[in-house]
Amino acid sequence: MKNNTVITIGRQYGSGGREIGKKISEILKIGYYDDELISLAAKNSGMSTDALSGVDEKATNSLLYTLAMGGSLFGGNAALAYEMPINDKLYIAQSDIIKDLANREECVIIGRCADYVLKEIPGVINVFIYADIETRAARVAARRNITEAKAKDIIIKTDKQRANYYNYYTSRKWGRIENYDLCIDSGKTGPQKAAEIIAEYVKAISQC
Repeated sequence: MKNNTVITIGRQYGSGGREIGKKISEILKIGYYDDELISLAAKNSGMSTDALSGVDEKATNSLLYTLAMGGSLFGGNAALAYEMPINDKLYIAQSDIIKDLANREECVIIGRCADYVLKEIPGVINVFIYADIETRAARVAARRNITEAKAKDIIIKTDKQRANYYNYYTSRKWGRIENYDLCIDSGKTGPQKAAEIIAEYVKAISQC
């Protein structure tokens, strides 16, 4: 049986990862999942979409909870699991959805440690999108109508948040090249060309 082609995209803030992911899905005519994962998690868990949106891709900040769980997300303690922070509940809910999607269809999945969640599933291609700080600051400033200095502050804060989230749930290091099959500098290629390069890579891999 042919494995589904699933493309996970990790990205620095302001690198255009979401735009590139959408373009890939259009080129390859496959599904695209980003904020949709929050809606699906809310539906499956019965939790509020607004509440989940507030903690999306943010690590648990409860040191006491982490210590009580012995540094493990599950820990085997049902009582503590019941009191699990909403961040962890969302991570687990989204992980289940990501695995289900990978088994059902070909798609692009943005963030949410999807490369790690799907590490045991064949057919997954893990991509990381990055760009220099000046390119990203200009992009964020234009999109949010703020100064580039303010954009740089937001970029640094958001990248740190994404790194903490990824490192916490995977015990890996966010952005490390060995975690990905392909890394693209979107500052040099632009979003459209980056998407085309990734799509061609996916097609080449599928023929191997």
